Amino acid sequence: MRRHIDYKWIVLSVTTIGALMASIDSTIVILALPQMMEKLHADLVHMIWVIMGYILVSTVLLLTFGRIADMFGRVRLYNIGFVVFTAGSALCGLAGTANHLIAARLVQGAGAALMMVNSPAIITEVFPPHERGRALGINGITFAIGGIAGPLLGGLILSVADWRWVFYINVPIGLIGIVWGYLALKEKSARRREERFDFPGAVMFSLGLVSLLFALTMGIELSWTSAPILSLFGLFVVMLVAFLAWERRAARPVLDLSLFRNRVYSFSVLSAMLQALAMFAMNFLIVFYLQAVRGYDPLTAALLLIPLSIVSAVVGPLSGLLADHIGARGPATAGLILQAAALVWFIATLTPTTSYASIVVGLVLVGVGGGLFWSPNTSAAMNGAPRDRLGIASAALATLRQTGMVTSFALALAVAAASLPRTVMMNLFVGTSVTLGSGPMQAFVVGIRHAFVVSVVLSLAAAGMSFVRGSEDRRAAVPTEAARPSSAAGR
Repeated sequence: MRRHIDYKWIVLSVTTIGALMASIDSTIVILALPQMMEKLHADLVHMIWVIMGYILVSTVLLLTFGRIADMFGRVRLYNIGFVVFTAGSALCGLAGTANHLIAARLVQGAGAALMMVNSPAIITEVFPPHERGRALGINGITFAIGGIAGPLLGGLILSVADWRWVFYINVPIGLIGIVWGYLALKEKSARRREERFDFPGAVMFSLGLVSLLFALTMGIELSWTSAPILSLFGLFVVMLVAFLAWERRAARPVLDLSLFRNRVYSFSVLSAMLQALAMFAMNFLIVFYLQAVRGYDPLTAALLLIPLSIVSAVVGPLSGLLADHIGARGPATAGLILQAAALVWFIATLTPTTSYASIVVGLVLVGVGGGLFWSPNTSAAMNGAPRDRLGIASAALATLRQTGMVTSFALALAVAAASLPRTVMMNLFVGTSVTLGSGPMQAFVVGIRHAFVVSVVLSLAAAGMSFVRGSEDRRAAVPTEAARPSSAAGR
């Protein structure tokens, strides 16, 4: 008699392939930027938009795709995401100019948004609340593995082949995911095609978020007080106010504001946003430090961060399992406090001559803290969302977290811009080796420490949000159909 595999584990295998592909791509592309710039005869601005275009599109489309997924089916949208991301990767490899590459990265970003918004929702549908932390922790391992595999694969590929292969490597992985997802995944959500899509709300939200993200990413180059940047911030505020007013009256809003009446969901989302705002800048600034101050090349600097990824990969599933038994509040709050402690460690010890062993201590604390926080917090947020709004709940969580990351990235660049010549800062961003004199080197380290003070405050604020969220309901179970053994793997 053939042994069947529970459908929930089949779902986890598909979503894990998608997460692994996206996580490897995020690291490997940065390492290839210098070669892309040389081979495509591009400038630094083009290379910045190779990264930022992807981030902008993948962030702006999350909410819209979350609402569409709730209407037409999350599995269908997730599978389309696999196709779009894989096609975008192939187009990136085929790009003949920098503009073509940027356009292909926009396609990739759209595919990433489709997968990012639906992956937690699909996992939540098939895993009962008391197992979601473990499932999300296992799924989260892939992001840590990507942090390890990305530099290793990137270094290997770029040493023996053209930069185009950092994108082509996604194609076979994507094809496996497309076929496996099509054969194995089954739609569990009830489709509500009769509902009307809130186009005005989607347009207002997208325009406002695009304005904010453009202001954050262009503020360094144009000055924060320049007329274009102030206009973009102003447009963001106007669109945000208009969006919230419209959503309160809309019959079928693109963002169901009633989600935030749930204390566990709303505080989990706020914790995620503040954590991203605090810690994403830290990652960039440490990479900048290793390159500009310590003189490491971009590949070596990326490899030196591997202890963070290893620790996070080990702790993530364990914290998810722990959260399944005792709830998310304890592990997630402890993780945020540990990350604040890591920042304090860096503030106290970081100098132009700090030993790598000392840096590893901080990286390990960050990795343990991130592993303790991510899967329990995501599990708590999704446990607090209504079953028929899992798509939009996942989208709101991802949107605020991504916005926190972009804002944090702007903070990192602001620190670099305040203490380094602009050309040096731009070269650092695209992974070009630079050499600093003793004066700029010391000023940069001081700037990093000041930025970390802000990050400590944000991390402690996130810990406070996490602690007061209360305990989520982990007693409810998914419908029997979702957890029933399936023969989908054999189809």
